[in-house]
Amino acid sequence: MAKKDIFYKNYLYSISYDIVNLNATKDVVFLHGWGSNKEVMKTAFGSYLQEMRHIYIDMPGFGNSTNEQVLTTSDYEEIIKTFLNEIKSTPEVIVGHSFGGKVATLLNPKYLVLLSSAGILEEKPLNVKIKIALTKILGRLGLREFTKVFRTKDASNMPQNMYETLKNVVNEDFSMHFAEFKNTALIFWGTKDKATSLQSGKKISELIKDSNFHALNGDHYFFLQHAKFISKVIKSNVLD
Repeated sequence: MAKKDIFYKNYLYSISYDIVNLNATKDVVFLHGWGSNKEVMKTAFGSYLQEMRHIYIDMPGFGNSTNEQVLTTSDYEEIIKTFLNEIKSTPEVIVGHSFGGKVATLLNPKYLVLLSSAGILEEKPLNVKIKIALTKILGRLGLREFTKVFRTKDASNMPQNMYETLKNVVNEDFSMHFAEFKNTALIFWGTKDKATSLQSGKKISELIKDSNFHALNGDHYFFLQHAKFISKVIKSNVLD
Protein backbone atom coordinates (compact mmCIF):
# COMPACT_ATOMS: atom_id res chain seq x y z
CA MET A 1 0.00 0.00 0.00
CA ALA A 2 1.21 3.49 -0.89
CA LYS A 3 -0.07 6.97 -0.06
CA LYS A 4 -0.05 10.21 -2.00
CA ASP A 5 -0.90 13.58 -0.47
CA ILE A 6 -2.77 15.96 -2.73
CA PHE A 7 -4.43 19.34 -2.26
CA TYR A 8 -7.92 20.13 -3.52
CA LYS A 9 -9.65 23.45 -2.74
CA ASN A 10 -6.89 24.13 -0.20
CA TYR A 11 -7.60 20.95 1.76
CA LEU A 12 -5.18 18.05 2.14
CA TYR A 13 -6.25 14.55 1.13
CA SER A 14 -4.03 11.55 1.79
CA ILE A 15 -4.96 9.00 -0.89
CA SER A 16 -4.23 5.33 -0.25
CA TYR A 17 -3.60 3.19 -3.32
CA ASP A 18 -2.03 0.00 -4.64
CA ILE A 19 -0.42 -0.60 -8.02
CA VAL A 20 -0.24 -4.10 -9.53
CA ASN A 21 1.77 -5.14 -12.62
CA LEU A 22 4.16 -2.20 -12.43
CA ASN A 23 5.81 -2.78 -15.80
CA ALA A 24 2.61 -2.80 -17.89
CA THR A 25 2.10 0.19 -20.19
CA LYS A 26 -1.70 0.55 -20.20
CA ASP A 27 -3.48 1.57 -16.99
CA VAL A 28 -6.78 0.38 -15.57
CA VAL A 29 -8.17 2.21 -12.54
CA PHE A 30 -10.59 0.59 -10.10
CA LEU A 31 -13.06 2.70 -8.10
CA HIS A 32 -15.06 1.03 -5.33
CA GLY A 33 -18.61 1.71 -4.21
CA TRP A 34 -19.97 3.56 -1.19
CA GLY A 35 -18.92 2.04 2.11
CA SER A 36 -16.36 -0.19 0.40
CA ASN A 37 -12.64 0.12 -0.34
CA LYS A 38 -9.91 -0.78 -2.81
CA GLU A 39 -9.32 -4.19 -1.23
CA VAL A 40 -12.70 -5.45 -2.47
CA MET A 41 -11.81 -4.48 -6.04
CA LYS A 42 -8.31 -5.90 -5.73
CA THR A 43 -9.66 -9.21 -4.38
CA ALA A 44 -11.89 -9.49 -7.43
CA PHE A 45 -9.56 -8.36 -10.23
CA GLY A 46 -6.00 -8.62 -8.91
CA SER A 47 -5.34 -11.95 -10.63
CA TYR A 48 -6.65 -10.91 -14.05
CA LEU A 49 -5.75 -8.43 -16.81
CA GLN A 50 -2.07 -8.98 -16.12
CA GLU A 51 -1.20 -7.16 -19.35
CA MET A 52 -2.36 -3.92 -17.72
CA ARG A 53 -1.13 -1.85 -14.78
CA HIS A 54 -3.83 -1.92 -12.10
CA ILE A 55 -4.40 1.15 -9.91
CA TYR A 56 -6.63 0.47 -6.90
CA ILE A 57 -7.73 3.60 -5.03
CA ASP A 58 -9.40 4.18 -1.68
CA MET A 59 -11.60 7.17 -2.41
CA PRO A 60 -11.54 9.99 0.19
CA GLY A 61 -13.25 8.98 3.42
CA PHE A 62 -13.01 5.24 2.72
CA GLY A 63 -10.40 2.61 3.49
CA ASN A 64 -7.15 4.35 4.39
CA SER A 65 -7.81 7.61 2.50
CA THR A 66 -8.61 10.71 4.51
CA ASN A 67 -11.44 13.21 4.22
CA GLU A 68 -12.74 15.78 6.68
CA GLN A 69 -14.94 17.74 4.23
CA VAL A 70 -18.45 17.44 2.84
CA LEU A 71 -18.03 16.41 -0.80
CA THR A 72 -20.07 15.97 -3.98
CA THR A 73 -19.59 13.45 -6.77
CA SER A 74 -17.93 16.22 -8.82
CA ASP A 75 -15.48 16.77 -5.96
CA TYR A 76 -14.60 13.08 -6.01
CA GLU A 77 -14.04 13.33 -9.76
CA GLU A 78 -11.66 16.26 -9.35
CA ILE A 79 -9.79 14.66 -6.44
CA ILE A 80 -9.27 11.40 -8.35
CA LYS A 81 -8.26 13.35 -11.47
CA THR A 82 -5.71 15.32 -9.44
CA PHE A 83 -4.39 12.12 -7.89
CA LEU A 84 -3.98 10.43 -11.29
CA ASN A 85 -2.13 13.48 -12.60
CA GLU A 86 0.18 13.33 -9.58
CA ILE A 87 1.12 9.71 -10.25
CA LYS A 88 1.35 10.44 -14.00
CA SER A 89 -1.41 8.05 -15.03
CA THR A 90 -3.69 8.46 -18.04
CA PRO A 91 -5.86 5.36 -17.68
CA GLU A 92 -7.12 3.53 -20.73
CA VAL A 93 -9.88 1.93 -18.66
CA ILE A 94 -11.73 2.98 -15.50
CA VAL A 95 -13.81 0.38 -13.67
CA GLY A 96 -16.44 1.73 -11.27
CA HIS A 97 -18.70 -0.18 -8.91
CA SER A 98 -21.91 1.47 -7.65
CA PHE A 99 -21.00 5.03 -6.52
CA GLY A 100 -17.60 4.51 -8.15
CA GLY A 101 -19.44 4.12 -11.45
CA LYS A 102 -20.66 7.70 -11.26
CA VAL A 103 -17.17 9.01 -10.54
CA ALA A 104 -15.77 6.87 -13.37
CA THR A 105 -18.34 8.26 -15.80
CA LEU A 106 -17.38 11.86 -14.98
CA LEU A 107 -13.70 11.01 -15.54
CA ASN A 108 -14.62 10.19 -19.16
CA PRO A 109 -12.16 7.35 -19.93
CA LYS A 110 -11.73 5.79 -23.36
CA TYR A 111 -13.25 2.61 -21.93
CA LEU A 112 -15.77 2.89 -19.11
CA VAL A 113 -16.61 -0.28 -17.19
CA LEU A 114 -19.69 -0.02 -14.97
CA LEU A 115 -20.46 -2.64 -12.33
CA SER A 116 -24.02 -2.14 -11.00
CA SER A 117 -23.49 1.60 -11.19
CA ALA A 118 -25.48 4.10 -9.19
CA GLY A 119 -26.96 7.09 -11.00
CA ILE A 120 -30.50 6.14 -12.01
CA LEU A 121 -33.19 7.34 -9.60
CA GLU A 122 -35.51 4.59 -8.48
CA GLU A 123 -38.78 4.68 -6.55
CA LYS A 124 -38.10 4.40 -2.81
CA PRO A 125 -40.07 1.98 -0.61
CA LEU A 126 -42.67 3.60 1.67
CA ASN A 127 -40.67 2.89 4.86
CA VAL A 128 -37.66 4.71 3.38
CA LYS A 129 -39.83 7.70 2.43
CA ILE A 130 -41.16 7.87 6.00
CA LYS A 131 -37.63 7.79 7.45
CA ILE A 132 -36.52 10.60 5.12
CA ALA A 133 -39.53 12.73 6.11
CA LEU A 134 -38.93 12.18 9.84
CA THR A 135 -35.22 12.96 9.45
CA LYS A 136 -36.03 16.27 7.76
CA ILE A 137 -38.53 17.21 10.49
CA LEU A 138 -36.09 16.40 13.30
CA GLY A 139 -33.37 18.38 11.51
CA ARG A 140 -35.58 21.45 11.28
CA LEU A 141 -36.37 21.14 14.99
CA GLY A 142 -32.67 21.16 15.85
CA LEU A 143 -32.74 17.50 16.89
CA ARG A 144 -30.10 16.37 14.39
CA GLU A 145 -28.55 13.94 16.88
CA PHE A 146 -31.76 11.90 16.91
CA THR A 147 -31.73 11.48 13.13
CA LYS A 148 -28.93 8.91 13.44
CA VAL A 149 -31.49 6.24 14.27
CA PHE A 150 -32.90 6.58 10.74
CA ARG A 151 -29.62 6.31 8.89
CA THR A 152 -29.07 3.56 6.33
CA LYS A 153 -26.72 0.65 7.03
CA ASP A 154 -24.19 2.41 4.77
CA ALA A 155 -24.32 5.40 7.11
CA SER A 156 -24.02 3.59 10.45
CA ASN A 157 -21.09 4.83 12.55
CA MET A 158 -20.29 7.29 9.77
CA PRO A 159 -18.65 10.64 10.60
CA GLN A 160 -21.04 13.56 10.15
CA ASN A 161 -19.15 14.95 7.14
CA MET A 162 -19.43 11.61 5.33
CA TYR A 163 -23.12 11.35 6.20
CA GLU A 164 -23.64 14.81 4.68
CA THR A 165 -21.61 13.66 1.67
CA LEU A 166 -23.84 10.60 1.33
CA LYS A 167 -26.90 12.85 1.32
CA ASN A 168 -25.27 14.91 -1.44
CA VAL A 169 -24.67 11.96 -3.75
CA VAL A 170 -27.39 9.40 -3.04
CA ASN A 171 -30.25 11.03 -4.96
CA GLU A 172 -28.39 12.31 -8.01
CA ASP A 173 -29.91 11.63 -11.42
CA PHE A 174 -26.97 10.85 -13.69
CA SER A 175 -29.09 10.17 -16.79
CA MET A 176 -27.71 13.23 -18.56
CA HIS A 177 -24.10 12.26 -17.77
CA PHE A 178 -24.64 8.75 -19.11
CA ALA A 179 -26.30 10.11 -22.26
CA GLU A 180 -23.39 12.53 -22.81
CA PHE A 181 -20.75 9.81 -22.52
CA LYS A 182 -19.43 9.30 -26.06
CA ASN A 183 -16.76 6.63 -25.61
CA THR A 184 -17.14 2.86 -25.16
CA ALA A 185 -18.96 1.52 -22.11
CA LEU A 186 -18.95 -2.09 -20.92
CA ILE A 187 -21.81 -2.55 -18.47
CA PHE A 188 -22.18 -5.51 -16.09
CA TRP A 189 -25.01 -6.10 -13.62
CA GLY A 190 -26.16 -8.58 -11.01
CA THR A 191 -29.54 -10.09 -11.87
CA LYS A 192 -30.47 -10.22 -8.16
CA ASP A 193 -29.14 -6.75 -7.31
CA LYS A 194 -31.46 -5.01 -4.82
CA ALA A 195 -29.32 -1.88 -4.40
CA THR A 196 -29.33 -0.85 -8.06
CA SER A 197 -31.94 -2.73 -10.07
CA LEU A 198 -31.30 -4.64 -13.26
CA GLN A 199 -33.73 -2.26 -14.97
CA SER A 200 -31.43 0.65 -14.07
CA GLY A 201 -28.55 -1.13 -15.77
CA LYS A 202 -30.60 -1.61 -18.91
CA LYS A 203 -31.55 2.07 -18.88
CA ILE A 204 -27.89 3.14 -18.59
CA SER A 205 -27.05 0.87 -21.52
CA GLU A 206 -29.80 2.56 -23.56
CA LEU A 207 -28.52 6.02 -22.62
CA ILE A 208 -24.90 5.32 -23.58
CA LYS A 209 -24.86 4.93 -27.34
CA ASP A 210 -21.65 2.86 -27.60
CA SER A 211 -22.26 0.27 -24.90
CA ASN A 212 -22.81 -3.42 -24.40
CA PHE A 213 -24.65 -4.92 -21.48
CA HIS A 214 -24.10 -8.17 -19.55
CA ALA A 215 -26.50 -9.46 -16.89
CA LEU A 216 -24.76 -11.93 -14.58
CA ASN A 217 -26.06 -14.02 -11.74
CA GLY A 218 -25.59 -12.42 -8.33
CA ASP A 219 -26.35 -9.46 -6.08
CA HIS A 220 -24.77 -5.99 -5.82
CA TYR A 221 -21.33 -7.58 -5.44
CA PHE A 222 -21.84 -10.06 -8.29
CA PHE A 223 -18.45 -9.13 -9.76
CA LEU A 224 -16.65 -11.03 -7.00
CA GLN A 225 -17.86 -14.24 -8.67
CA HIS A 226 -17.57 -13.03 -12.27
CA ALA A 227 -14.29 -11.08 -12.34
CA LYS A 228 -12.71 -13.57 -14.76
CA PHE A 229 -15.49 -13.13 -17.33
CA ILE A 230 -15.58 -9.34 -16.88
CA SER A 231 -11.81 -9.18 -17.34
CA LYS A 232 -12.07 -11.30 -20.48
CA VAL A 233 -14.60 -8.87 -21.97
CA ILE A 234 -12.40 -5.90 -21.06
CA LYS A 235 -9.37 -7.57 -22.61
CA SER A 236 -11.21 -8.39 -25.85
CA ASN A 237 -12.21 -4.74 -26.25
CA VAL A 238 -9.04 -3.02 -25.07
CA LEU A 239 -6.14 -5.35 -25.89
CA ASP A 240 -7.18 -7.77 -28.64
